[in-house]
Amino acid sequence: MRHRGRAVVFEDIDDDHARIDDPALDVDPSSVLVLKHCGPRGFPGMAEVGNMGLPSKLLRQGVSDMVRISDARMSGTAYGTVVLHAAPEAAVGGNLALVRSGDWIELDVEARRLSLAVDDAELARRRAAWQPRARTAAGYAGLYVEHVLQADRGCDLDFLVGCRGAAVPAHSH
Repeated sequence: MRHRGRAVVFEDIDDDHARIDDPALDVDPSSVLVLKHCGPRGFPGMAEVGNMGLPSKLLRQGVSDMVRISDARMSGTAYGTVVLHAAPEAAVGGNLALVRSGDWIELDVEARRLSLAVDDAELARRRAAWQPRARTAAGYAGLYVEHVLQADRGCDLDFLVGCRGAAVPAHSH
């Protein structure tokens, strides 16, 4: 519940799948696995991919858990030391978007603190250089991506906030 380790960053779930089992992956048991672009807008839809698998080379060494951080969600049947629903997510320029492989990350669950050990000037440079990914979603998916709120606000559509309260009759299902 208290940990400090170097970040190993995966830009999205495809990057994770492509590199997690690469024998050349620069990862050790103390590393912190970081998965970006899997939140409400980034995936889109905030899929259950936050329970990232561990690198096979570490599994063979007997490693059974590592700190993992993502803007994704995961199934309640998954397990491990995983920080999820990072908000604002990477796709909208949240702090997760600024994390790079090799950065030091500190987790202290009791103190409710997750820290990126990068100085403010460097973070400002990274934020100034950050660009959102191009979006190609159209139709309902495009509407969703443009209007979905972040995980800490319930992933509702912004234009529906405050519009609830009308009962849905059973016959309309």
